[in-house]
Amino acid sequence: MSKFNFALHHVSLLVSDTRKALDFYHRILELPLADRPDMGFDGAWLQVGAQQIHLLELENPDPTTGRPAHGGRDRHFAMTADSIDAIREHLDEAGISYSLSKSGRKALFCRDPDGNAVEIIQRGHEPQAAGS
Repeated sequence: MSKFNFALHHVSLLVSDTRKALDFYHRILELPLADRPDMGFDGAWLQVGAQQIHLLELENPDPTTGRPAHGGRDRHFAMTADSIDAIREHLDEAGISYSLSKSGRKALFCRDPDGNAVEIIQRGHEPQAAGS
């Protein structure tokens, strides 16, 4: 463990259209909006427990095509949820494609409208940190 006692506060994602990104994160995944100051560009903040996702509508210097088909083999962030089966059903109803974890864990990977990979893990099935 670090002597600095770090904790993750937020993850920032580049998006091409805040409205489309919010359709995914706020409407489909049902993440609540958080207050965001005027930063001189469009975007939104969402609450994920005590942490946040910051959507930044800025030019993306990275390619958005040619990403690996499976999000677990691409850069991604992970969230936990009570039931992966309920998430699968919800994503199926919304027409969102996903792939199941290749490790056999109760987890899946999907992508937002900009190709950002999102992992969702069933609570109690998270990988354990080294030394814990």
